[in-house]
Amino acid sequence: MTLMTNTLIAKAAIDRRLAEIVGPVIEDLGYELVRIRLMSGKSTTLQIMADKPDGGIEVDDCAEISNAVSATLDVEDPILDAYTLEVSSPGIDRPLTRLKDFEMFEGYEARIETSELIDGRRRFKGELAGVEGDEVLINIEQGSETVTIGLQFDWLSDAKLVLTDDLIKEMLRQRKAAGVLNEEQFDEIVEEAPETGDETMALDGSEEETK
Repeated sequence: MTLMTNTLIAKAAIDRRLAEIVGPVIEDLGYELVRIRLMSGKSTTLQIMADKPDGGIEVDDCAEISNAVSATLDVEDPILDAYTLEVSSPGIDRPLTRLKDFEMFEGYEARIETSELIDGRRRFKGELAGVEGDEVLINIEQGSETVTIGLQFDWLSDAKLVLTDDLIKEMLRQRKAAGVLNEEQFDEIVEEAPETGDETMALDGSEEETK
């Protein structure tokens, strides 16, 4: 299966190039590339978010992806500077980067940004209403009314689910159905993560490696 980079929100040229390189590697392992972003500052970080087709990616999965991606990038060598590779799950309030994401999470609240002004605005927040062709549909409040508008996928620069109780319950249900999480363990993570941060590894599934 070939990754179609034009179906992934990755506006930076280097991100699109990296998606072309690592996307097929991730897919060959049975996972899906959700987002890739090369971030520069005092240090350079390559952030990769991946998931299983039916969700439920774990720490061991992230480690497998990290090893495979590292080996490929060592050969291709597209990043000139030293960098840190971070592989993680998309999380609950995940970014929406593919057209199918907006269809998959229809009925949930999201924030969407566009690269250009659309009717005088770039930011939209509301309930996702699926897709129609290449348009993402979203219900937004306009005065005292709720209206459904369509945004061309190519217009989007960023999109993310809003963390709500309904979303948390649905992610819990999916992970429990997949046999990767029990509710008692999840409750413990939610309570303790703000104090130590260590337990978020079980939820986010992150893996870091410095190159």
